[in-house]
Amino acid sequence: MTTLRCSSCDAVPATGDALACAQCGELLAFVLQTDRFDAHEVEANARVRRASLEPRDRSGVWRFRELLPPVAPEAITTLREGDVPLIDAPRGAAYAGVDGLAYLHLGVNPTASFKDAGMTVAISHARERGARVAVCASTGNTAASMAAYAARAGMAAVVIAPVEAISAAKVAQTLDYGAHVVGVAGDFDDALRAVRALDPATIAVVNSVNPYRIEGQKTAALVLLELRGWIAPDWVVLPGGNLGNASALGKGFREARAIGLTLRTPRLAVVQAAGAAPFARAWRNDAELVPVRAETDATAIRIGAPASWKKARAEVRASGGTVLDVSDAEIAEARAVIGRDGVGCEPASAASLAGLRRLVADGSVARDADVVCVLTGHVLKDTAYAARYHASAASHANAIVRGVELGEYLEALLLTHA
Repeated sequence: MTTLRCSSCDAVPATGDALACAQCGELLAFVLQTDRFDAHEVEANARVRRASLEPRDRSGVWRFRELLPPVAPEAITTLREGDVPLIDAPRGAAYAGVDGLAYLHLGVNPTASFKDAGMTVAISHARERGARVAVCASTGNTAASMAAYAARAGMAAVVIAPVEAISAAKVAQTLDYGAHVVGVAGDFDDALRAVRALDPATIAVVNSVNPYRIEGQKTAALVLLELRGWIAPDWVVLPGGNLGNASALGKGFREARAIGLTLRTPRLAVVQAAGAAPFARAWRNDAELVPVRAETDATAIRIGAPASWKKARAEVRASGGTVLDVSDAEIAEARAVIGRDGVGCEPASAASLAGLRRLVADGSVARDADVVCVLTGHVLKDTAYAARYHASAASHANAIVRGVELGEYLEALLLTHA
């Protein structure tokens, strides 16, 4: 019930392994025949599968498998991805200036980032067609995810990455899963250009230019709606890097509404780091995207030429949403506030809360709006960043206490928490 087409000119590719349209060069996308589905049946299937012990059913991706491109059951490679929480965020709400807020924490995935939801579909498809090698360019999270799923599928994995410019924790994680890491000069955009030049008929390229990745990642929208009783929030705010996730979530919400799983779609707000914000600039100017040399401490979104920007723009426009950028200082402060909710995330994730605070301040988001902020990666993805922050003089820094008498210290602490 899905057809692969060009996301721009609607042409049908000659093969199912193509990554771009042969006629216009734009990215491909699957089109779901939403009128072929019954909302009650889709919801009932998902509810029954959540109680199952079968690996496909426990996955927050594969329990919606009727809405995905077909993959043979024996080829499905799953690590129970997509089974993520929606967490109430009272401190984040107060910081942003809204009455209520929740975090959809996609960092609570098997390899600790949102990439797993897309990777399970991309690797499963590659396994079904007999691919022996998977390749990606990465700022770290895609690398770790591909390495884990390729290992489970019995495939070799090759990562092309600017290893000196990404979290050491992500590199170590990728190496642990057995991937071959090839360090390159330049940045992510240079690495992705090299990967996109490969022949997808012989090598499984699993970056978000792969339409199977987007199909897996769209299920985060379904999981969010499922966790809310199929009632959409007013706004969903998420970080923007290569913009595959923005296009995927928008697609998921649109399809859910078309099927009848929910009565409306949320407005999307995509937040970039100011030093890596070509999409935000294009949005403000209502112009074509002009690539930049990206620079931000939020390494997961340090991308200057986002491949999925046109698809993301279409989804943001369709939702009535917006795009903005925030400074690294705003991201750092928001990440510390998220921590005060007992929730850890990597720097890029906190762009969502920083962006929400800005949107509330300028009146774009009402204080009584129903809002979900998407967190895309776990705090353990970049512990060095957290350690540097708390050793600094930042307003929310939490420095190690030394040279005190323990009894006096505890007594003072009790007084402050009376």
